[in-house]
Amino acid sequence: MTDADETAPKPAGDPAEGSTAAPDRVDWLVELRGLALMLLAVLAFHSLIAKPFYIPSPSMVPNLLVGDRLVVSKYPFGWSWVSASFHVFPRGHGRLLGKTPEYGDIVIVVPPNSDEDYIKRVVALPGDRIAVVNGQIVLNGKPVPQAVEPPIEVPIDINDPCDEFTYPGLKARLPSGREVCEMPALRETMPNGASYVIVDHLDQSLDHYPEITVPAGHVFLMGDNRDHSADSRETAVRRGLGGPVPLADVGGRAEFLTFSLDGSETLNPLTWWGALRSGRHWETLRPRLDRVTAPAR
Repeated sequence: MTDADETAPKPAGDPAEGSTAAPDRVDWLVELRGLALMLLAVLAFHSLIAKPFYIPSPSMVPNLLVGDRLVVSKYPFGWSWVSASFHVFPRGHGRLLGKTPEYGDIVIVVPPNSDEDYIKRVVALPGDRIAVVNGQIVLNGKPVPQAVEPPIEVPIDINDPCDEFTYPGLKARLPSGREVCEMPALRETMPNGASYVIVDHLDQSLDHYPEITVPAGHVFLMGDNRDHSADSRETAVRRGLGGPVPLADVGGRAEFLTFSLDGSETLNPLTWWGALRSGRHWETLRPRLDRVTAPAR
């Protein structure tokens, strides 16, 4: 090898011996723009298509328990101010592509006097006459059939303790030794055949509601746990819905359960598995459709 070969310059672009290549610089503007677009896509999906929902109260027992997680679809009744996941603009009262729910639908509503989501069942439509007599709905002058069913055995846990003040005399112990809340059940069947189970174990003020006519563009909503639901029967002062609810305040329809936790979980995700309630996952929340009229109570 000649001296000229040994001293020949290295090809351009080859890093010098012992050096490291400079790392590529992160374009933070591009990264932030991608993150913003992703967040906007999630918000759009939650506001326009579907979003998860958590049940914080027992107003829909026995069909929904405290600790249930479910999916709510946003599009069945059109879109309005309440459809948005975050309300950053003043409240509006119009709807886009609005439709009316059906009897028996479980819907999410944000009443005018609150910014909280309520979850209730549709029991009267625009133009209907509705009254409640001794706990039984009277719709357009006809009692809505209620058939007695075997008691519902709701497992007792942290989220559903079945305390004596709320559910007097309903705590029971099964032969297996397991404690449950044994709730008297009635199957209610609406004029369209929508059928679902309710609980009514007390005689109290909400069991008696004078007849009204539901205005156009409104629906009348009630919880399935009839003695413990602040719904259209209850005044706004007592955190109820204060009568029929404008359709523009209805933000979606409950579709199905995803999973349910009994309240023993902590912030540590490792505790969630042990808190899962068995059998409460991927269940539809749409009412059963019965074409045979149930016998009246």
